[in-house]
Amino acid sequence: MQSKMKSDFKMGVLFIIGSAFCFALMNLFIRLSGDVPTLQKCFFRNFFALIIAITSLVRTHTPLRIGKGNLKYLLARSIAGGLGMVGNFYAVDHMPISDASMLNKLSPFFAIIFSCFMLKESANLLEWGSVALAFIGAMFVVKPSFGAEVIPAIAGAFGGLGAGLAYTNVRMLGKRGENSMIIVAFFSGFTSLMLLIPMCFQFQPMSAEQWFFLTLTGAAAAGGQIFITKAYSKAAAKDISVFDFSIVLFSAVLGFLFLHQLPDIFSIIGYVIIIGTAVVKWYLVMRKKNNDADTAKQNNS
Repeated sequence: MQSKMKSDFKMGVLFIIGSAFCFALMNLFIRLSGDVPTLQKCFFRNFFALIIAITSLVRTHTPLRIGKGNLKYLLARSIAGGLGMVGNFYAVDHMPISDASMLNKLSPFFAIIFSCFMLKESANLLEWGSVALAFIGAMFVVKPSFGAEVIPAIAGAFGGLGAGLAYTNVRMLGKRGENSMIIVAFFSGFTSLMLLIPMCFQFQPMSAEQWFFLTLTGAAAAGGQIFITKAYSKAAAKDISVFDFSIVLFSAVLGFLFLHQLPDIFSIIGYVIIIGTAVVKWYLVMRKKNNDADTAKQNNS
């Protein structure tokens, strides 16, 4: 049993780092797709991801069947994830992609809050303290003001909230044994329908280059969804979510190489506070878990 848990943890870490890289690529492709309305970008991101997910299900002969009692969690995951995605895309379009990625990665801290109520996974003083510090760090990235320039940052933070609620439902679905590709396909299909009508009202013709980058956006998004769904199906958010912050490093490198973006000093301070909080919290949690495992072994010997 112990070896199975360790194996699941390692797989969860690998999956979540793979997800972070895919989502960093997605953010880059969003920006490179140019002056396309946000809802239009969101729609095609999900539509292309849906095609990839359905193709995978057909190729593996996986029945298009939802587990009993899972529909409400799939709907909650899709609505929260869809609204969060719109906030994230708007932020990516209007601020440095590393800043937008950092705000979206407030999701693990939101996941702690939601997990307490939905999954009955109790949070201790350390975890609540980490949530408070994360929001302090977010203020350095957001740089609150009374001007319109703060709107993208608020949208990015809202994206993190939506993602936190979405991934809490993913965790619930994983515990209930739902197939990860069914989760991805349902989310992609539901959000495509959700965005179709509002997207039509502001549809803007696109160049071949914009189609190309939106196709890449969908492919990267599908990869990120598959990896993160598998990650949270393998391990609890509080055990592996710290590795999701690697997206900030990936985004910073990609933003510098392709967009010539550099975060300002306040954003860097925010990164240090949020990532540092996540790392310290993760280290203390894992140390306690290892100590508890050693104690159990001694008692059984």
